[in-house]
Amino acid sequence: MAVVTGNPATENEPQASGNLTLDDPWRWMSAGWRDMWAMPGISLFYGVLFAGISLLLVLSLFLVELSAIVLPLAAGFMLVGPLFAVGLYEASRRLENGEALTLKDVLLVKTASPTQLAFLGALLMLALLAWMRIASLLFALFFGLEGFPPLPDFLPTLILTPYGLGLLVVGTAVGAFIAFAVFAVSALSVPMLMHRDVDAISAVLASVRVVRENPGPMLLWAWIIAVVMAVGMATFFVGMVFAFPLVGHATWHAYRASISDAD
Repeated sequence: MAVVTGNPATENEPQASGNLTLDDPWRWMSAGWRDMWAMPGISLFYGVLFAGISLLLVLSLFLVELSAIVLPLAAGFMLVGPLFAVGLYEASRRLENGEALTLKDVLLVKTASPTQLAFLGALLMLALLAWMRIASLLFALFFGLEGFPPLPDFLPTLILTPYGLGLLVVGTAVGAFIAFAVFAVSALSVPMLMHRDVDAISAVLASVRVVRENPGPMLLWAWIIAVVMAVGMATFFVGMVFAFPLVGHATWHAYRASISDAD
């Protein structure tokens, strides 16, 4: 099931590994859990660092009276999250190969395709900006041009008024569609570009093909990621200390299981 690229004869051409099952996402999570506790210092440092930065960002939004955008921004994080987990992919790769591992290795990763990864990262950031713009337009559609209210005032309006419920339903549907489209593009392409010398288009095509040919398992995988990360955020980012490295390590195993020639 080779992905068609500009030069299909190249040995670096990524290929889907075959049919996945609904048990596979749980296996990836289990493997990610083992990796996390095989190197708890590095994994939890990564989690603390990411949770701390996220918390500071949220507090900053409250200080500048932009707390209402915390909700769409939290949802938008799912679009670019794979980029921030590159160090965790590298940690799992080194653990898998029995290589030495230090904190420097995960903070300063030497990726196999740095320019291609940067290109994909720019596209994912554009997707995040597009989502934030769409969220603003949806708010204006349901509430007019009054401006975003503070989050504590907005939450009751969101769940207790017809306009709020309408925004919640439509926003969730639109956000889920965008999130899954971006997930299909980036779920496997980001770890692939970290690991292998391939171009971004080939990596994206391979990722999309795996999702297309295994919709059930990959939908389940996307749901698991969303739930785990949501729990991490809902606990005022305390849970993110564990959630982020767990998902990062598990994503490496998802990539390894889904791309047959990922050696």
